[in-house]
Amino acid sequence: MTVPMRRLVVALTVCCALLAGATACGSGQTATRGTRAAVVVAATPSPSTSAERQKFAKTRFVVNAGLAAGATYQWIVKPAREGKFKKGAPGRKRALIKAGLAGAFSYNRLKAAVRNAKGDPALAKALAPLSAGIAGLKDLPAKLRKGGGSSDQAADSYNHVINQVKDAGRSQGAVVHNKVPTNSQLVTGAKS
Repeated sequence: MTVPMRRLVVALTVCCALLAGATACGSGQTATRGTRAAVVVAATPSPSTSAERQKFAKTRFVVNAGLAAGATYQWIVKPAREGKFKKGAPGRKRALIKAGLAGAFSYNRLKAAVRNAKGDPALAKALAPLSAGIAGLKDLPAKLRKGGGSSDQAADSYNHVINQVKDAGRSQGAVVHNKVPTNSQLVTGAKS
């Protein structure tokens, strides 16, 4: 019996509040315009400040660049140093498949990191000269497949670009640490 009584009280309170609000604003046009503007301003979410956007941009930059660095080191640089890309090496096919996925993943994450860096003017300025190097990474998986010296050069190119991105971030206070992505992140991140 108490539940229907509570519902009645709540419904009555809401109706009275709506009626009081409507009668208070209904007499003049200027009050109506002012009230509408107040309602519109209160209903729209306020954007974050430029300082917050920059902070979040740096954070997103660090995460994306860290994932790119971790994937590059784990599945491109380390296997190249171990000679897993050379013709006739045991597990070469598997290493090449992982390196191809890691290359696509790293390329996508570096592009995302560059987009994130645009939210911070100083970071964007530091990364601007690296755009050509990042774009050049797109063709390197084919060089990895060739094996021999070209795969070592491709791994060194990836590592060099990653280190440049890390240095640019560090110079602007956004220190990037390697974060190895999971296999599912590697596969889904390579497609995006």
